[in-house]
Amino acid sequence: MSKNFRIIGLLAVIFLGLACSSQKSVELQSPDGKLTYKLDVNEEGNLFYQLKADEILIINSSKLGLVLKEDSLFTDKVKIISVDEIEKEETWEPVWGPNKSIKSNYREAIVLLQNANSKEFKLHMRLFNDGLGFRYEIPKQNGLDSINIMNELTEFNFAENGTAWTIPANFDTYEMLYRTTSINEVENANTPATFKTDAGNYLSIHEANLTNYAGMTLQNTGGTHFQANLVPWPDGIKVKTKASLLSPWRTITIRKSAAALVESNLIQNLNEPCKLEDTSWIQPMKYVGIWWGMHLGVETWTIGPKHGATTENMKKYIDFASENGVHAVLAEGWNTGWDNWGKPEAFDQTTASADFDFDAIVKYAKSRDVELIGHHETGGDYIFYEECMDAAFSKLHNNGIRTLKTGYAGAIPNKQYHHGQKMVQHYRKVVETAAKYHLMIDAHEPIKATGISRTYPNMMTREGARGMEWNAWSEGNPPEHHVILPFTRCLGGPIDYTPGTFDILYKNRKEYIKWNSNDKGNSRVHTTLAKQLALWVCLYSPLQMASDLVSNYEDQPAFKFFENLPAEFDESKVLAAEIGDYYSVARRSGDNWYIGCITDENARNITLDLSFLNSDKKYKAIIYADGPNADLQNNPTDIRIFEQEVNSGTKLEVSMIESGGQAIEIVEL
Repeated sequence: MSKNFRIIGLLAVIFLGLACSSQKSVELQSPDGKLTYKLDVNEEGNLFYQLKADEILIINSSKLGLVLKEDSLFTDKVKIISVDEIEKEETWEPVWGPNKSIKSNYREAIVLLQNANSKEFKLHMRLFNDGLGFRYEIPKQNGLDSINIMNELTEFNFAENGTAWTIPANFDTYEMLYRTTSINEVENANTPATFKTDAGNYLSIHEANLTNYAGMTLQNTGGTHFQANLVPWPDGIKVKTKASLLSPWRTITIRKSAAALVESNLIQNLNEPCKLEDTSWIQPMKYVGIWWGMHLGVETWTIGPKHGATTENMKKYIDFASENGVHAVLAEGWNTGWDNWGKPEAFDQTTASADFDFDAIVKYAKSRDVELIGHHETGGDYIFYEECMDAAFSKLHNNGIRTLKTGYAGAIPNKQYHHGQKMVQHYRKVVETAAKYHLMIDAHEPIKATGISRTYPNMMTREGARGMEWNAWSEGNPPEHHVILPFTRCLGGPIDYTPGTFDILYKNRKEYIKWNSNDKGNSRVHTTLAKQLALWVCLYSPLQMASDLVSNYEDQPAFKFFENLPAEFDESKVLAAEIGDYYSVARRSGDNWYIGCITDENARNITLDLSFLNSDKKYKAIIYADGPNADLQNNPTDIRIFEQEVNSGTKLEVSMIESGGQAIEIVEL
C-alpha cells in the first residue's frame, strides 16, 4: 500500500440499482444527513438537480447536460437505466500540505442514463458533509467514435441572493482584483467563485481534477442563475476527445462559516490518489531570488549593465540564503532569449547568458548547501517548449536542481487560450514530464488549481492570481485583496503570491526603468511590514518566497520570523475569519505553532483563543506586531517585536492598524 495513501476506514456498500426506465428521480444525502441532493428527469427527458442544506433550498432546480456536435444526445429524452450507490470513509496522507492527514467521507450515486438513440452516459454524484461534486462520463460505445462538446448545460441557480466575491470570466488570465457585489450583479466569473447567501451559508463554486477538458467559467443567465461556460478552441468547439470522456468534477462547497470554507478539503478529496511511486525527492522549501529587482526596474531580465542574473549577484543571494536559513535561490533571466520575448521560439532553456556561469554557480551553491531553482519562461510558446522540454529538464536534473518555475507571459500560438483544453493538456504534460526528471513545479500564468497536487505532488504551487509583482509597477493590490484570496483563489490550492517585501515605500529604490505601461509613478506595497510577515502564514505555499532584494533583509530583525518559519506543517486551524475583512490562521510544525493575522483597510482588534495548545505545557510567543508609530501611508515599516508567555487558557489580544497584521511564533518553554 502506498505510504502516501493510508486507508483508515472503508465502508463500501454497493447497491446495484435495478431501476426501470420509469424511475424519474434519485436522492442522495451526505453522511451526516445535513445535505440533500436530488436528481430529476422531467417529462421531456431533461435532467435537473437541486441541493438543500438543513432542509433549506440552496441550489434551485438547475439543468444538467452536454451538447455534442455529433448528436444532442445528452440533453433531452433521457431516461434512468440504473443507479449504483456507494458510501466511503477514509483518511489519507498527502505528500505535503497544511495538514498531515485528510479525512474523506462521502456517499456517491452513479446514474446510468440513456437517450432516445440508445446512447448511454453516466452522471457521478458525490455528496460530502462539506459539499457536492458531480461529473459527466461518456463511456466508449458503438456509433460514437469522436466526441466534440459544443456546450455544457450545467447550471448553478441560487435559491436566494447574497454577496459574491468574484473576478470576471477571462480565458487568458486570473490576475485581476476581486469584486464584492450581490450575487445577481455578477455578470460572469472565473472560478473559484465565492458566495454568502442572505441566510448565512458560505458557498464556493469551482471544479476538481481538471484533466483533458476546457476550463470552466460562469455566465449569468438571469438573476441569481448561472451556467457553465467552457473556454473554447479557436474553432468554437469546447472539448475534443476520442471514443470516451470523463469531465472534471463540478463542485459546490457549502459551509456555515468563512473559516469552515477555508478548512474544507472537498477539492483535494475529489482528485485521484498519488500516482508517483517515489516521492522522496519532493520537499517543501523556502527561497529567495533574483526577480523583484526586475519588476522594480532596478535590474533587467536581458543582458546589459543592469542585468540581474549574473554570476556575482547569484553568489550574493546564495551567501544570504546559506547564512539565513533559506533553502534555495531562484534566478530569472539566467538564459539567452530574453531579447526575443514575443517572438516564436524565443527562449533557449539550456544556454546561459554570457555573464551567468552556470557550472560555477551550481558548484558554489553546493558548497554553501543551498539549492537552485530553475526558471523557464516560455512567452506562451508551448509548442516550442514541448520540443525543448526533455533536454531542458535533463540539464536541471543532471545538475542536482529539483525545483523549476515556469512562465507563460504572452500570447498562446494558433489563437489558443491559456485556459482552453489544449493548454490544460500542456500544463499536465509539463507536470508528468517533470516527475520523470524529479522536478517540482511552480507554475506562473497557469491553469487554475483544481487539486491535482494530490495526484501529482510535484505540482507544488502556482500563481493564478494578482500577486506581489503588481505592487512594483501598478497602483498595487488594495488592502482587502489579501483578506479575499484565502476564501477564493486559495480554495483551489496553494498560491505563489511571493510575499515578504520589506522596503514597502521603495525608499531604497533609486534610479529605475519604467518598463510597464501600468506604472503611473504611484506604485507601493499597501500593507505594513507586520502584515508582510503574516502573509507567509496566511497564503499557504509549499514553496514560499521572501520576495524582496536580499539587501533589504540585512540587519532587519523582522526577517528572523521567515528564518524560523518551517516550510512543512502538520496541522492548520483557522482562528478567525470573515471574507474581505480579516483572517487569522495557525499552523503547527512539531510542537511549535505559527500564526498569521491580517486585516483589510480598517484597523482591527481580534482575540485569539489558544485552547488548541497542549494543556500540559507552557509556551513562549514571539510576536511581530504593528509598531506604536506604524502608519500605513507614512510609516508602514514600524514594527514591535516582543515575547509573551502563553498557554492553552490564553486569550491573545491582537491589534492591527489599517492593512496591518501580526505574525506569531509559539515555541514550547
